[in-house]
Amino acid sequence: MRPEHQLISRALSGDQDAFAELFESHKNHVYSLCLRMTSNIAEAEDLTQDAFIQVFRKLATFRGDSALSTWIYRVAMNTTLMHFRKKALRQVSLDQRADTPNEKAEKIDLCQDDGRLRGTVDRIALTRAIGELPQGYRTIFLLHDVEGYGHHEIARLLHCSVGNSKSQLHKARLKIREALLSHTKVSVCAPAAGSAGTRVVRAERISAIPEIRDERATSGVTGYPKEAIA
Repeated sequence: MRPEHQLISRALSGDQDAFAELFESHKNHVYSLCLRMTSNIAEAEDLTQDAFIQVFRKLATFRGDSALSTWIYRVAMNTTLMHFRKKALRQVSLDQRADTPNEKAEKIDLCQDDGRLRGTVDRIALTRAIGELPQGYRTIFLLHDVEGYGHHEIARLLHCSVGNSKSQLHKARLKIREALLSHTKVSVCAPAAGSAGTRVVRAERISAIPEIRDERATSGVTGYPKEAIA
């Protein structure tokens, strides 16, 4: 029995030292993934812990078809995707904000060209657009455009063809661009008292999504084996 499988057997039998060894061996890789996908240290730390909780719960399902590091990576990826999905469900309502007791104190002048507010709105729109992608599209988009993996690496990781990876990425980018284009980019505000006229706030063009390359990708299968994204 290989040392890795011996370690797994010990962990499954309740050996806390064995699981601690697994954690120490893979925590940096998982944390790096979570940090690159969230760009937030606190979120990455929380997601790393959540991912290893899932690893502990699902360790008995590891069949050894791939390296343990690859399997742990998939668990961490799915944990992160679930995190994005939950964030996408949290709607930001300015109307609800205005109904708070501190309405006057908290009220924001939306006519003011506030770069910080613009950036926040753009990030919310982008996060929501990614979160609304079908799971297969979202997985490949995050792996390729966020994590920097090539199509051959993605194909090996998700057990799909290179052509399928290219096709899914192309479709994911199209859907994200469509979602962002439908997002309001120009807000016309009524002039304030004593104002010379109406001010128009123009949001900066969202440039987070790479230009869609003319890739002759085959359409092929649109899903993956459950193990690849579970």
